[in-house]
Amino acid sequence: MTNSETTLSKLLAESEFNQECKELLSSLPKDKSFFAEYLYQYEGFWYPPNLLEGVLYSQKHFQARDSDIIVVSSPKSGTTWLKALVFALIYRQDYQTPLESHPLLDNNPHTLVPFVEGFNFHTQDTSPGIFSTHIPLGSLPESIKDSPCKLVYCCRNPKDAFVSLWHFMKRLALKEMAGCTMEEMVRGFCRGSSVYGPFWDHALEYWKESRENPGKVLFVMYEEMREQPREWVKRIAEFLECSFTKEEIDNGVLEDIIKLCSLENLSKLEVNQKGKLVNGMETKAFFREGEIGGWRDTLTPLLAEEIDKTTEEKLIGSSFRFFC
Repeated sequence: MTNSETTLSKLLAESEFNQECKELLSSLPKDKSFFAEYLYQYEGFWYPPNLLEGVLYSQKHFQARDSDIIVVSSPKSGTTWLKALVFALIYRQDYQTPLESHPLLDNNPHTLVPFVEGFNFHTQDTSPGIFSTHIPLGSLPESIKDSPCKLVYCCRNPKDAFVSLWHFMKRLALKEMAGCTMEEMVRGFCRGSSVYGPFWDHALEYWKESRENPGKVLFVMYEEMREQPREWVKRIAEFLECSFTKEEIDNGVLEDIIKLCSLENLSKLEVNQKGKLVNGMETKAFFREGEIGGWRDTLTPLLAEEIDKTTEEKLIGSSFRFFC
């Protein structure tokens, strides 16, 4: 199941862009960025050029199968955890003793579940195939939109998502982050100039789709899943048409999966403490506490208020609310 090259390493590595991408970049709005020299706006959302190239590639080449499962989120909104859970759910019959012998014990979840906007999704030949993406709904490959494949979207409070992104980017120590203040990054985040941003538009698109097409998209709140993992893992399994049997529940399979995939357990594994992706990125960068409301330890009241104000403006006319 393991890919020799992780998608994230490909996405974050420098690359020589093809001619089509170069021509497109020259025509797109751009904004100074702390993630790359510039972010480029494409179909209403912002990308570093290497990620945009991946989006364009996926739009041309990704062919979804009816049985495929796509794990979706904005960056730093529970992606790693949800990847692990969905992988463990789907392949639980293959690994009857998850806590003793399981691919997640030796592989980072990003290795097992490749990104749609990556360049190695062709290696996923199992059925069902499990993929992940940060691509906004409107920019998904047409094959995903047109097929009955299922999407599980994980949404997180924007303040916690921002803080998680801040710490993640600082850990990567990108040269663009040198001298970047949190105030500057909050302003960029609030105006939508963030990787795969605007954050609020991203969530609202998938939330609306989940209401209009509930058989296609399941919308999951990160905070609710943290507080009620048993309930939500069962709900995800039911949505993916692999519900737990009474025998599995009685035998502790559900609890085993929750324990195996918990952020607390995953973060302690050697592969996630000392492992590296092929570009040298340390796998431990993907794990922090993941606590609800952890933003209070990082954001000043004024910065939190700035994000809250943007959230209030973005949600005008919608009944959707983020978990507080």
